Amino acid sequence: MLSWLLWFSAIGCGLMAGLYFAFSGFIMKALGRIELGAGIIAMNAINTHILRSPFMPLFFGTTLASAVLAALALLRWSEPGAALMLTGGLVYVVGMFGVTLVWNVPLNNTLASAAAAGDAAAVWQRYLQRWTLWNHVRTVASTITCSCFIAALLAV
Repeated sequence: MLSWLLWFSAIGCGLMAGLYFAFSGFIMKALGRIELGAGIIAMNAINTHILRSPFMPLFFGTTLASAVLAALALLRWSEPGAALMLTGGLVYVVGMFGVTLVWNVPLNNTLASAAAAGDAAAVWQRYLQRWTLWNHVRTVASTITCSCFIAALLAV
């Protein structure tokens, strides 16, 4: 069961890292280069659609599995791979899930209401900078966690 959970989590974290990398690497830059209204509309459409996509079960499932692995690591502390499981689980839950809830989601909500507030240009520029910065954190956290879980698989 532990191996299965590590595999699921490693693959899930890898998929999340890839998605976040794409946004950090080129999607946000491309959206920032097109006409203001089109960029905002595109990002709002992405944010709306992603809630009804396979991303959500992967997002929550990988977070839950990472938290379980961190807890199991504490229970199995003397066993090989436990420190890697704890590190990976904590990095993912804080660096991906926590950052998403504290930074990216509120920024998404602000962007969604920007047109109604009449301050779309200023909101869009702040959004591009801040959202992408915090997305970099999610990319790194997901990548580190994927690496930790793969290393833990090799250790067990």
